[in-house]
Amino acid sequence: MGDYELVCLEDGSTVEERYTLSCGSGHKGLLRTNYRRKQLRVRPCEGIFKFYDWLPVRSTLETEAAPVAFRSERLSRELGLKDLWIGFTGYYPERGAKVKSCTFKEMEALPTFARLRDNGGGTMILASAGNTARAFAQTASQTGNRCLIVVPRKARDRLMVEEDTGNVRLFTVDGDYTDAIRMADRITALGGFVPEGGARNVARRDGMGTVMLQGAVTMGRIPDHYFQGVGSGTGGISAWEASMRLIGDGRYGDRLPRLNLSQNSPFTPMAKAWNEGRRTISAEDLGEKGDISQVYADVLTNRSPPYSMAGGVFDAMSECGGRFYEVSNDEARSAEKLWMSCEDVRPDPAASVALASLIEAVESGAVGSEECIFLNMTGGGLDRVSEDVEMAALGVEAELPPDISEEDLRGVIDV
Repeated sequence: MGDYELVCLEDGSTVEERYTLSCGSGHKGLLRTNYRRKQLRVRPCEGIFKFYDWLPVRSTLETEAAPVAFRSERLSRELGLKDLWIGFTGYYPERGAKVKSCTFKEMEALPTFARLRDNGGGTMILASAGNTARAFAQTASQTGNRCLIVVPRKARDRLMVEEDTGNVRLFTVDGDYTDAIRMADRITALGGFVPEGGARNVARRDGMGTVMLQGAVTMGRIPDHYFQGVGSGTGGISAWEASMRLIGDGRYGDRLPRLNLSQNSPFTPMAKAWNEGRRTISAEDLGEKGDISQVYADVLTNRSPPYSMAGGVFDAMSECGGRFYEVSNDEARSAEKLWMSCEDVRPDPAASVALASLIEAVESGAVGSEECIFLNMTGGGLDRVSEDVEMAALGVEAELPPDISEEDLRGVIDV
């Protein structure tokens, strides 16, 4: 496939690219992109495709959306850290951030749509707790791609796009993210749609990895510590993979960052499993179904994260000497207040969870004041984008009952 190839992480074999999501040999592990160009070349353009050489695409989409990295002097002083850097992917014009979906999920959506277009196109289907839906809807509306999105009913009011061009079909379910995933799987089984793939899609992972790439380019090095709030943990995998590529580059250092990942109590299945040294998530780790409704950052809730598989979260944390934090709602809200006293933009709740884990790490001595720290604030700016951009609400085509029959579902979806 020219400038990249797909490699199975279970046996090292090369896999043919056809918007491929899994190894044809039946292996359960992830695929990984192997790029021909080993040194990072930042192209002279504004958006994410400046990292074209390390994205699994042949074509590009026109966009100004990209992650930014900067120092927050006030936050650094508050935390007593001398080498703190912020990765921010949202809407914050004063810092150069122009991601109108206000989430780093847009960094996944852009290369995913480009990769799909490269490999024959089609209508993409995905489930989301909110942020991914907003990012993919914004990108589809902006670029002319088509997608069908399923979200929990309570997430529908968050779904705004710059312009509703009719490329997005939105359905809701009465339930949580897991219920949305199940419904999207049922629709996919009807035929006629292309699943976006989640963690198995190398375009999503490498797109998220551009946050680490932007950080390294700005800092001139790989950080000692990386902090992020996670639901599926795919962002942690992406940071690990991007860091390995940066080590291979030879100009940014030779050590992986320590991954400091966080989940929002009471729903912390990966944190529980990791902190007990287990590669598998148990039913007890998942807690009660109602736990999801109690978290502040509901986008950080995934009952089937890519934790155990080859190349998944467990492997990433093992390779990077990782640490998992369990952050309470009160800690997340307190971190949000601290952020807003230092920066003029409201963070996404998931970003507040990440900052709360950094605060805990500082207070416990898990990070040193002289160490290079990269905090991935994965979203923010919904309070700002509406001031500058006229956003349109996506209309809901239908609410799908969890027990809808296949015949009725086919009639609603019209396939």
